[in-house]
Amino acid sequence: MTARLAIVGGGPAGLMAAEAAVAHGIRVDLYERMGSVGRKFLLAGKGGLNLTHSDPRGRFDARYGARSGEIGRWLDAFDADALRAWARALGVETFVGSSGRVFPADLKAAPLLRAWLRRLRAAGVGFHVHHRWLGWDADGGLRFETPQGETTITTDAVVLALGGGSWPILGSDGAWVPLLERRGIAVADLAPANCGFDVDWSAHFSTRHAGAPLKPVALLWHAPDGTAQRLQGECVITAGGIEGSLVYALSALLRDTIAARGEATIALDLAPGRDQARLAHDLARPRGARSLAEHLRRQAGITGVKAGLLRERLDADALQDPQRIAAAIKRLPLTLRRPRPLAEAISTAGGVRLEDLDGNLMLQRLPGVFCAGEMLDWEAPTGGYLLTACFASGHLAGEGAARWLGPSARPIGEPSVSSP
Repeated sequence: MTARLAIVGGGPAGLMAAEAAVAHGIRVDLYERMGSVGRKFLLAGKGGLNLTHSDPRGRFDARYGARSGEIGRWLDAFDADALRAWARALGVETFVGSSGRVFPADLKAAPLLRAWLRRLRAAGVGFHVHHRWLGWDADGGLRFETPQGETTITTDAVVLALGGGSWPILGSDGAWVPLLERRGIAVADLAPANCGFDVDWSAHFSTRHAGAPLKPVALLWHAPDGTAQRLQGECVITAGGIEGSLVYALSALLRDTIAARGEATIALDLAPGRDQARLAHDLARPRGARSLAEHLRRQAGITGVKAGLLRERLDADALQDPQRIAAAIKRLPLTLRRPRPLAEAISTAGGVRLEDLDGNLMLQRLPGVFCAGEMLDWEAPTGGYLLTACFASGHLAGEGAARWLGPSARPIGEPSVSSP
């Protein structure tokens, strides 16, 4: 009898697990809470679908911080090059942008997803939408809530690819956490990753500048351990704080610092191409009848939201002092009070602890149950690293499930017996 594998979750990790397993002759059925699969993948495509990154492997692996060793092993089987080759096989060519990020040639997610789903259906993968996973019944069956009522599915193995807790409107709401904890699985608290932060703006500044892009700027960060980082890019002022790729790149460090110390302070260089001494010299020129705003524009190239930030952070006396203005332009401090809520974050930190999984991403306490994707305890910055590791973990879990089932499938939860 053909072994049966259930995939729960229709994001990139779940779809890749299905593809890997069905190639081994396993009967695969995929169950998705929403009305269609790949919704968060499609949302990522609205910004051009940053599929992966061209970093060399050593630098690529380092992007995963404390989990670089574990995720490096996932990437040994399915790395950025493999992901680009996979896309090419689906008829989608990719290119490397100036930042090293890799995109589909048409910068769209929908054509890639459509081609992928056609191939999965042709391979025999069954899709079941509007199926919300409710856990297991007393006999180990998978319980689902459907529009027709609750149903139970019996299968030989399962890959859980349920996402984290960010963007619950797209299906990842973290509701799986208590279901696994009741089975004795350790889950690290879910937390926002690649997120914005709250800043105590004045009502005047917030009203005038919310939504304004801040570019080009550099972000300067001195960590509690004394290490310093300087990143250049862009971000966005929000009604209550700051967000965007420049902030996301350091969001894990900033989040953890706030958790430990109650706040984190960054600094912004509003004129990364200008020297402070030259700025002070130029700003010291007589301005005559010109307004301060016009003087800042002419002598320092500071306008709009950047000028607003200076007024927000400097008092009246400082705004009359060219030296103090120049110093603020080159190093404007901002105190971050708290990360934005998990539901607003691009991705999730925390999840099923990797120590509870074997090398194939199978739960050691629940043989036959594999986990993949963002529901695992790891995080990555934007730039293609997050998506690549989701694909890689799905590939590993699907391959692992196929190997575990093998020629003689065992019921879920029944420990395997080692040969003498």
